[in-house]
Amino acid sequence: MSTTYRTIARTAEVETEVSRSRFRCRLERVATEAEARAVVDAARREHRDARHHCSAFLLGPPPQVVERSSDDGEPGGTAGAPMLEVLRGAGTDDEPLADVVAVVTRWFGGTLLGAGGLVRAYGDAVRTALEAAGTRRRALLRELEVEVGHADAGRLESGLRTHDVAVLDQAYAARVTLRLAVPTDGVAALHALVAELTGGTAEAVDAGERWVDRG
Repeated sequence: MSTTYRTIARTAEVETEVSRSRFRCRLERVATEAEARAVVDAARREHRDARHHCSAFLLGPPPQVVERSSDDGEPGGTAGAPMLEVLRGAGTDDEPLADVVAVVTRWFGGTLLGAGGLVRAYGDAVRTALEAAGTRRRALLRELEVEVGHADAGRLESGLRTHDVAVLDQAYAARVTLRLAVPTDGVAALHALVAELTGGTAEAVDAGERWVDRG
């Protein structure tokens, strides 16, 4: 199972023009198919005067990436497929792109572009939007909890942060529970670090995992 992938860094909307036809591409980060389709529906409502609202989206995390595309009335294979191909190309084998939807709204300019022209125009619209959006890495982190006394909590937290361990939360009750996150391959090192910082009096207990943005 992959422990990293990429998604867009920010929402982007750009417009390109080919033979007086306008192509407005909007890229948004989404987590579900329902969210992706909502972005397409919003484009339809906002630009009712446009002839086509073609779309493509990739949903992760890998390896179960869901792919969908739509030509929305353009000749088959001239819009959604090239858009999807550009999205795929923005990732790598090790870190594919996911959690993104692209919608390209087209206003016809009076000149037929032909199949090849449409493929290039829709692909270039998404490519230009990707340049504006940028990408960021997401990583699968393992969460663990450590319970210590109040007198030791501050020193432990400081030591963990010094070693670049993410402290997600602190819960105060009779004792203090620190919720931590490390890369999946860093769990053994964290156990050793907690033992060192607490003199072997505390241990990290597994608390699940989550995907987080890592810059």
